[in-house]
Amino acid sequence: MIDKAQRKYTWLSLSIIAGVLIIDQVSKFLVKTNMYLGEEIEIFSWFKILFVENNGMAFGMELGSKLFLTLFRVVAIILIGYYIFKLIKDNDNLKRGYIASVSLIFAGALGNIIDCLFYGLIFNAPSFPQIATLFPAEGGYADFMYGRVVDMLYFPLFSFEWPSWVPFVGGETFEFFEPVFNIADSAITIGIILILIFYRKSLSFGVTKKEE
Repeated sequence: MIDKAQRKYTWLSLSIIAGVLIIDQVSKFLVKTNMYLGEEIEIFSWFKILFVENNGMAFGMELGSKLFLTLFRVVAIILIGYYIFKLIKDNDNLKRGYIASVSLIFAGALGNIIDCLFYGLIFNAPSFPQIATLFPAEGGYADFMYGRVVDMLYFPLFSFEWPSWVPFVGGETFEFFEPVFNIADSAITIGIILILIFYRKSLSFGVTKKEE
């Protein structure tokens, strides 16, 4: 029997997950169907929409083979989803902020796994500077689980050139913030930061004092 508190936390979690997924997938579809790969739109000097794709983890990092990464994401989503279920079911003193943070991580992971599982099937990969087609007649660009993650948020806040006398990097240009990411990556990052700052005890023990 689901009590009032469990129902409240369930709706909170589902609302966050649905909200992140909708914003993430809509933004990816808009970029994918309106921009060619590598195209850049300057919003401000420090914020640009840059369409890139990657096979790796958050912020374009690479770790192992594509199949391994996709399977890793699927397992992670299952575990996080089960963890959320157990939190809501077994904890009477659960903090709203903690369940919200874990839900952000789950939603972000799910948003990126959708790209990996299905984008290769439903989009083509046209030559530059053509724009991708949704459900192309000739089929997608990759098999199930081999799709690429769409990234577009780029914040080149500032850059400078290292002095020539600096070892290893002398004469090279340093840019902050160089990685290109998406809404799903942002949700994962925000969720992790919130947990590390405010809910470390909740992460360790799964039980917290009830919020007023």
